[in-house]
Amino acid sequence: MTDSHRKRWLPTPLTRLSAAAHAGALGLVLARRELWPFAAGTVVANHVLLTACGLWPRSTWLGPNWVRLPAGAAARAAVALTIDDGPDPEVTPAVLELLSAHGAVATFFCIGERVQRHAALAREIVRRGHAIENHSQRHLRRFSLLGPRALRAEIARAQAVIGEICGRAPAFFRAPAGLRSPLLEPVLADLSLQLASWTRRGFDTLEGDPERVRVRLTTHLAAGDILLLHDGHAARTARGQPVILEVLPALIAAIRSAGLHPVRLDAAR
Repeated sequence: MTDSHRKRWLPTPLTRLSAAAHAGALGLVLARRELWPFAAGTVVANHVLLTACGLWPRSTWLGPNWVRLPAGAAARAAVALTIDDGPDPEVTPAVLELLSAHGAVATFFCIGERVQRHAALAREIVRRGHAIENHSQRHLRRFSLLGPRALRAEIARAQAVIGEICGRAPAFFRAPAGLRSPLLEPVLADLSLQLASWTRRGFDTLEGDPERVRVRLTTHLAAGDILLLHDGHAARTARGQPVILEVLPALIAAIRSAGLHPVRLDAAR
């Protein structure tokens, strides 16, 4: 990627405050060593705040983050169905059939190594008019603890894999479990990726009751919402069905009843 295509990274007020806190603490210790406990406390408090922001997926304190669609898309009565952690050969084909049957489009945040393993299925997602975006190469549980080089390698690898197999490089990134650190946004800016989280989620990797998942997603449903479901790592219902398969028809019906329509994230910019 050439420099002309890279986004410019702009530190957030919190990032600037953090840098100032570290510099101030160092200066305090150098000027008066006996004040080191106060300086250390300031640094620790700052790191606690940064960690809290990283553990809050919908936070915008660490950098730009789509928690809703832009105002223009909301004005057009758009919402976004986003589906994470696939492609899964046991679940994704049925998800695609349901979306086709109900005339709905979705954005799939896919794991790079799964796209490699199930390349034909990934291409089928795109062929049916949906978008595939970047959900990291391996979906590491320790993703938010990675350093800058490891973050870039993990994200750039998925970017390359998805671009090569699907014919289009992703424009959006979603962190595994939504967890991140202050080091993420500079990497995303360098790769020209927009972080996207969600307005509400169904917790369908943990919840086996489709009705509870549906209620979480449709309570206060409004134009501009970004809704999160999973085809990979999907919880099962009492009948052994992936929850998403029982939720999707009712969810799409609720969207239409509210006078809304699903769009891909890249169509909402």
